[in-house]
Amino acid sequence: MTAPSNGPTNGSSNASVLIGPVEVVGTGLIGTSIALACRRAGLEVLLTDAAADHVRTASGLGAGRPRAEEDVPQLVVVAVPPDALGAAIRAALDAAGPDTYVTDVGSVKGAPLDAVAGHPAAARYVGSHPMAGTEHSGPLTANAALFDGRPWAITPAHGASPAATALVDALVRLCGAVPVMLPPGDHDRAVARTSHVPHLMASLVAGTLAGAAPDHLALSGTGIRDVTRVAGGDPALYSQIIGANTDAVADLLTEVRQRLDLVLEAVREGDRVGLESLLAYGQAGTRAIPGKHGGAPQTMVPVRVAVPDHPGELARLFADAGASGVNIEDVRIDHDPGRPVGLVELDVVEGTAEVLREALESRGWTTHR
Repeated sequence: MTAPSNGPTNGSSNASVLIGPVEVVGTGLIGTSIALACRRAGLEVLLTDAAADHVRTASGLGAGRPRAEEDVPQLVVVAVPPDALGAAIRAALDAAGPDTYVTDVGSVKGAPLDAVAGHPAAARYVGSHPMAGTEHSGPLTANAALFDGRPWAITPAHGASPAATALVDALVRLCGAVPVMLPPGDHDRAVARTSHVPHLMASLVAGTLAGAAPDHLALSGTGIRDVTRVAGGDPALYSQIIGANTDAVADLLTEVRQRLDLVLEAVREGDRVGLESLLAYGQAGTRAIPGKHGGAPQTMVPVRVAVPDHPGELARLFADAGASGVNIEDVRIDHDPGRPVGLVELDVVEGTAEVLREALESRGWTTHR
């Protein structure tokens, strides 16, 4: 999949069409996933990493081959940790020929721009950021489908080459993601709101569980797991990410602290009206999250199904749910510590839940409202 050509640049008639080779610098989860997606599309991929064993692992997964000195990539994708990002982008620009362009996939875009300011090839750099990943890391966790349907920000700075922007757009689409054009500063404020501050909040909540009495933890359910999941990410990595976006994160944390003070006051004074108002404000925030494929949010209803905890039952459940004709929007699994069954929550669009319940119950499943 390629971006439309913006015409020749730097003497090359195909400068804005992604034909490869693509060099991936940094073969962790994101870098190797990009490499696998490029290979899936038939592009030649060159791999570079300070850790030779990561390159060997990624190569063994079919993500590409180690870059040789004579190789000339068309596009370099820098996918290294935040603290190394600026230097790696500059190094890629230093080594780039006149028809090589550079992007990065870091979580913050202002800091890399500062690092390349004044570089003679800065116009051939356009930052980007895929909004995809997991709490895991390393090439063995990579997946060519990681970005399918996910938003991927493209953040061209003033003066960026149109060909560079077109190549990054082509890469995003080739990886199956949805490009979102944003100025770098807007991007950093957006990810502070949708990623960095939520990660900090999840970590604070998860921290209240450390050292808790076992009989207290025995009451854990899906709610606490949902709230704390991202807190399982690598602390060293996320401290780098958040540390590169300090202004935007600090501004939002100040807002959160003000609301937290109001919550504390309402709880201590037994102010049910004030507490309900604050909870309703949070509920309104959940409704503001875009729906599937970036569309308007839709009200979801969980259909809870008891599932025996042994092989094959989930497959049978999904097959029976599929036969109902109701689309499953999300799935959660919670094991009952007291019984050999799990409780599976199938989220469906409001208005279709009863159809799914009746279909499943007719096939012998036990559902709970």
